Amino acid sequence: MDVSKKQLLQQYQLIRKLRDGITKADSIEEALKNCFHLITDLGGVDIAISWYLDKNGDGKFHPDYWIGDIDFTAYSFENSQNILSDVYTSEQSKWFIEYEKGTDIVVDQLFDQSSVSSLLCLPFSDQRQNLGCLILAKTDGTHFSVEQADICEMLALMISMEIEESDLFTSSKQLANILLSARNIKKQFVNGEIVTQVLKGVNIDVYEGELLVVLGESGCGKSTMLNIIGGMDQADEGTFTFMGKDYSFASQEELTLYRRDNIGFIFQSYNLMPNLNAKQNLDLIGELVDDPMDSEEALELVGLKEKKNNYPSQLSGGQQQRISIARALIKRPKLIFADEPTAALDYATSIEVLEAMENVVHNGATIVMVTHNEEITRMANRVIRMRNGKTYEITINKRPTKA
Repeated sequence: MDVSKKQLLQQYQLIRKLRDGITKADSIEEALKNCFHLITDLGGVDIAISWYLDKNGDGKFHPDYWIGDIDFTAYSFENSQNILSDVYTSEQSKWFIEYEKGTDIVVDQLFDQSSVSSLLCLPFSDQRQNLGCLILAKTDGTHFSVEQADICEMLALMISMEIEESDLFTSSKQLANILLSARNIKKQFVNGEIVTQVLKGVNIDVYEGELLVVLGESGCGKSTMLNIIGGMDQADEGTFTFMGKDYSFASQEELTLYRRDNIGFIFQSYNLMPNLNAKQNLDLIGELVDDPMDSEEALELVGLKEKKNNYPSQLSGGQQQRISIARALIKRPKLIFADEPTAALDYATSIEVLEAMENVVHNGATIVMVTHNEEITRMANRVIRMRNGKTYEITINKRPTKA
């Protein structure tokens, strides 16, 4: 078989994989995700971002889905004099074999944390109208080859051909102010001569009023990351701010006050005091702060006001976890961290707990939930996936489902 036949076979196999990724998906968002994963796994792309033009809203380009270790959620760009508007209007791709800083204002703002060595910007449309653009970037110092550029253009074209509904790029819930921001968080653990690098440069933002789900396999660093931004551990490198205050090198006293005044915790194990009833468990925590929520009000929010006099031993596992959610609420925290809150529960009981958390967010709370359960991502406002100690993929969920 000569080289040309090998190339044709490789292209055929790629087309088949792309088509499988599209046709087997339950939604166009999932189809886009499958194709992005295929392209990045082939080694051609380090960061991939889809942008939609919000024609019925503010008229700006907004990020919809991306793979990479940068959180692009807060970015938006006017539809004028930049690479997005040029590609969107002309419906012609732009390819920078070697990108130089200063070439485009959008690219420079997006990648101020990491240098771009090569860049592709591709138009994205359905059968009736232009929707937005795809930005594909290499940040490892290498450049797109002609073959890689052709593959990426094939990706955009195939997705466009498969779109039947133009609801992929629709306005999502407008996120409020950034509550917490972490940049380039690194953490290692030393055991004798063995050094384990758990976090290798995590970037994450948390917005007021959102349910943010952090997903990843065991050992990817998600719980370590939660401990650091929750003030229970400190990073070796990186910056961590909460409501504009820098806690990167905070003292233990400052971290204690940060946890007491701002943070609520929900753990996999309920950690309730066995010799106290439900109301007393909440009142005990309420004594630590100046303006606690009424314990019965907190119990009502999780649907267990009638169990206020019951002891933990008289409650099911799901009820105990809902009590622990109420206990987190009693301090009126600005942010609640939940570490695998349903891991020890069965399916039906997990739904009860998730419904309680859903109600808490509906009433204005902000929750960051760490889990390995893919199904829970459906109810989140945003999903951050971690892999090998870094943020790998972020999805904005425009249509969160009920628990």
